[in-house]
Amino acid sequence: MTEIPTTTTDSFASLGLSEPIQRAVTALGYTAPTPIQAGAIPQLLAGRDLLGVAQTGTGKTGAFALPIIQHLLNDRGRLRPYGTRVLILAPTRELALQIDESIRRFSAGTGLRTVVILGGVGRMPQVQRMQRGTDIVVGTPGRIKDLMSTRELLLDQVTHFVLDEGDQMLDLGFIRDIRTIMAALPAKRQSMLFSATMPVEVGKLASSLLRDPVRVQVAAETATPDKIEQHVYFTDAGGKKHLLVNLLRNPEMSRVIVFTRTKRGADKVAEHLEGAGIPAEAMHGNKSQNARQRSLELFKNGQARVLVATDLAARGIHVTGISHVINYELPNEPESYVHRIGRTARAGASGIAYAFCDPSEQAFLRAIQRLTGVVMHVAGPHPVSSTGGQPADIVPLRPAAPQIQREAGQAEQDRPKRRGRRSGSGRRPRQNKAA
Repeated sequence: MTEIPTTTTDSFASLGLSEPIQRAVTALGYTAPTPIQAGAIPQLLAGRDLLGVAQTGTGKTGAFALPIIQHLLNDRGRLRPYGTRVLILAPTRELALQIDESIRRFSAGTGLRTVVILGGVGRMPQVQRMQRGTDIVVGTPGRIKDLMSTRELLLDQVTHFVLDEGDQMLDLGFIRDIRTIMAALPAKRQSMLFSATMPVEVGKLASSLLRDPVRVQVAAETATPDKIEQHVYFTDAGGKKHLLVNLLRNPEMSRVIVFTRTKRGADKVAEHLEGAGIPAEAMHGNKSQNARQRSLELFKNGQARVLVATDLAARGIHVTGISHVINYELPNEPESYVHRIGRTARAGASGIAYAFCDPSEQAFLRAIQRLTGVVMHVAGPHPVSSTGGQPADIVPLRPAAPQIQREAGQAEQDRPKRRGRRSGSGRRPRQNKAA
């Protein structure tokens, strides 16, 4: 496997993309490629198989979507009913929808057709959209396999195959479905696998999927800016709403982003704040593009003091003057915490980040502190409870700084083992993904 060194460039033109695609990217407001895009796009345009190792939020969708779109436009193959030229697998519904939305935006006006195939919704509308064939299918493994079994999705014309978030695919138990799908693909194709981490299992999957691949790896972001004060409040789940309102009574919290793990959670928190007289907007993947843009404008111009968002919806938000970031729910991916709080303390300014930690989230908190090497200041004289008393089973987390520093260096090799564990319910808590 050839390792491609990570490079940076200030221009999409230097990557070999055609002028129409460059114009589309510029029209969407993208000025320079991310490191994963700079490394991957030229290799994919050249037809190489690729293993991309990069965290969520680093521009992976553009890294594979832009070369695929260019290849499709250069070769307008004839599709037969229920056929497709591109298959993109994602582990979750939210990520599949996000990928589809990005591809639609990148390919606007080209005539390329996309279909999203997901479980949990009616299958007939998806089957009907497949009847005349489609250029690109984005979907989750279970429903893809389902439509394959009824021959309402045919893969013998696939020229490009993408497996996104490979480590999460394995965590969620999709390996058998993936192998069934891979077996139905033509031998002659271009394949791509993207993963945030590289445990042994992902390496084995890459070996079986990719032919003479190049590897592009972007180092995980682990450091938090020095100018951000980091505090943690211990609370039970029901106490979080009361704690949030009390904190927001402080007028110094002038422009605040509150992060939740789910879209429903974002709506509930925003509604609670509005009921408490605090102007707030929710922003997540279930809202239309126009609704998300409206929420963002209200936040930018100060009409909404608080923006409640999921990680995916918050991607690409560039708002100056964020005074505080509140992790209403801790992310189960510690790198997401780094991205979240990095939205304050920009351009040399200082900022404050609060984390709310209930008993079920203490493992997430420890993972964050191991990754960053920072011990958060425990805020408040005692834990906060929705009933006014001390929540049960909460042990304030004050690990010794030297121990944290020693553990920080081991964080990356430890994380694949943690990611593979299951909760007592038999399912791993997962972060909601979208954009």
